[in-house]
Amino acid sequence: MFKILGRLAFVTFIAAVLPLLLPSLSYAQLRDFEGKVDSVNEKQIIVDNRKGDKLTFVKTEETTVEGDKKAWPDLKKNDWVAVSSKMLEKPRKAYKVVVKPAPPDAAVEE
Repeated sequence: MFKILGRLAFVTFIAAVLPLLLPSLSYAQLRDFEGKVDSVNEKQIIVDNRKGDKLTFVKTEETTVEGDKKAWPDLKKNDWVAVSSKMLEKPRKAYKVVVKPAPPDAAVEE
């Protein structure tokens, strides 16, 4: 009898805590993709990370722009950005775009 009550209490606890954990788990799935803006328009941005990967991100009502520029229309080709998105979304949505100074080139000519 006590085994059954213990298991029932455990399942009840999990059922009560799970809704509180799910929003934080979905937030934890945000990933940053950093690179140079290949093209940008009012609906989407294409970012090239210079390692052979180009990803397209769609602008939403939730999209924020931070850093050196503060608004989506200010974004230009060749800006260096970090775009936060969820990994498994199709199409990828840009939740936050941070405009940064371009990193120095790894290849230094002497």
